[in-house]
Amino acid sequence: MVIVRNKELLVFPIFISMATVVIFLFFFAPAALWPTGYSYFSVEHWSALFDRYFTKAGGHGAHDLTASPVAIAYFVFLYLVSMFTATFFNAAFYNEILAALSGQEVSLSRGLRFACTRWKAILMWTVFAGLVGLIIKCIERRSGLVGKIIARLIGVAWSIASVFVIPVIVRDEESANPFVTLRKSAEILTRTWGESLIGYIGIGFINSVAILGSAMVLAVSIIAATQLHQPWLVVLEVAAWLLFMFCWSYLMNVANLVYKGALYLYAAEGVVCEPYDQDLLNSAWKFKS
Repeated sequence: MVIVRNKELLVFPIFISMATVVIFLFFFAPAALWPTGYSYFSVEHWSALFDRYFTKAGGHGAHDLTASPVAIAYFVFLYLVSMFTATFFNAAFYNEILAALSGQEVSLSRGLRFACTRWKAILMWTVFAGLVGLIIKCIERRSGLVGKIIARLIGVAWSIASVFVIPVIVRDEESANPFVTLRKSAEILTRTWGESLIGYIGIGFINSVAILGSAMVLAVSIIAATQLHQPWLVVLEVAAWLLFMFCWSYLMNVANLVYKGALYLYAAEGVVCEPYDQDLLNSAWKFKS
């Protein structure tokens, strides 16, 4: 298994999460630490900040709040920073996933150095994808039922078309045009699996079986502990199950990303990477009947 041979792949998501939080807090700090004359740990400080960035339109509900232009600009900036950070680290991660699938050793530092060389493509894709996401959200929030349905359909089409965007950014080192990147992603997908795609299957079946099986074991264990009149054992069993679910979900998330990397190599370069086979890769997508 790819992850067993390259255990450093399990480190990437932890590093990405920690780095993303640090970067977000770094850019969020100026707004949160804006001097108001009160202690940063006081309710008055946060109330003053709230009044600075939001105004009430006369009502008392959340819909009666209006964000100031400064707040809107700042939130959009944080949104784009978060997207750029996620795209940057995902490009680094996918560079190493594709390397691992090709039989190479995985290196966290090499992935980060590579992502730095693709900063322009990552930045342009971030701006493009961020604008598309904002447009879809605006259509969904400000439209009626028909508008919401249209926005959802656009969102699904966008998700499918952009599924291979990060691998394309990694592999195509010449172009930084986000329109070209999106077109290549969509072409790779439809060339291999056709134009009647409605969703990605992935490894959800294995995940569902594991969750259902563990939940049944937990239920039996709780019943047994209850019959034995051992409430502390129930707490221990629930805690152990939650820990298992966290670790399992984490592992499945990494496995799913590796699987998508294998799908990209199969669709774009015709390479079937171990331990996958062609039948498994061909069945990765659901189709319209």
